[in-house]
Amino acid sequence: MTAPSSLRAPAPAATAGRQARAVRLGPRSLAALVLVSAVGVAAFTWPFLAPPTAQLSAHAQDAPWLFAGLLVLLVAVVAATISESGLGPKAVAMLGVLAATGAALRPIGAGTAGLEPMFFLMVLSGRVLGPGFGYVLGSVTMFASALLTGGVGPWMPFQMLAMGWFTMGAGLLPGPDRLCGRAELLMLAVYGFLAAFAYGTVMNLAGWPFMGTLASTIAFDPHAAVGANLARFLAYCLATSLGWDLGRAVVTVALTLVVGPAVLRALRRATRRAAFETPVTFDGP
Repeated sequence: MTAPSSLRAPAPAATAGRQARAVRLGPRSLAALVLVSAVGVAAFTWPFLAPPTAQLSAHAQDAPWLFAGLLVLLVAVVAATISESGLGPKAVAMLGVLAATGAALRPIGAGTAGLEPMFFLMVLSGRVLGPGFGYVLGSVTMFASALLTGGVGPWMPFQMLAMGWFTMGAGLLPGPDRLCGRAELLMLAVYGFLAAFAYGTVMNLAGWPFMGTLASTIAFDPHAAVGANLARFLAYCLATSLGWDLGRAVVTVALTLVVGPAVLRALRRATRRAAFETPVTFDGP
């Protein structure tokens, strides 16, 4: 027995090989995303941009707090702008499920050599659902996981922005019409490996200025030149986070290659059934 024509949704217009998007970035969303990313880059790299005589360097212990307060507002503005551009109820439901899953995965390995399984889910979700949805998903997941694990602090807005970039980047990779099967899986594994190190590096930038100059010779020195601070930062990364970042990268690659095909199929099946880009219309009798 077929459904009445008045309740029947039109057939999806997407052609074979075209990837449906839960959120299509419009001009306003794109402008807001570029703006907050530019501010985020400045917030992460200010120790190398501000000269030793600048007032920002004179308040090295306060600057991360100021940037954290600014970033949390800007991330919220971008998420709201993207939502306004077309984050419908089906996309919100998908966002809630994936964010809750990612937040639940994070405590499983947190605190043990960088074994963080949530990163592979962010890569695959951003790949299937697109960069706009990926940015919102990464930010919301990190916010939810911070509340779940008690990891709320001045570093949280930096984590939200960095994870938003991480997940969005997967959505910007070449589409499934150009790469599929093993080639797509290998591309996602390589991206996950490199992005895991990139995430760790930018998060080091967020926490590094908090170290006092008397604590260690690898701490940020607001009175030192850019070259000297860059050498200190590289030494800081090697001494404190290289093993953690390597563990995160290896786990991301392993999970992507082992369970990635099944997760990709499940996400794409859910995306097709949700039909984000297919509005339901009601025909006359």
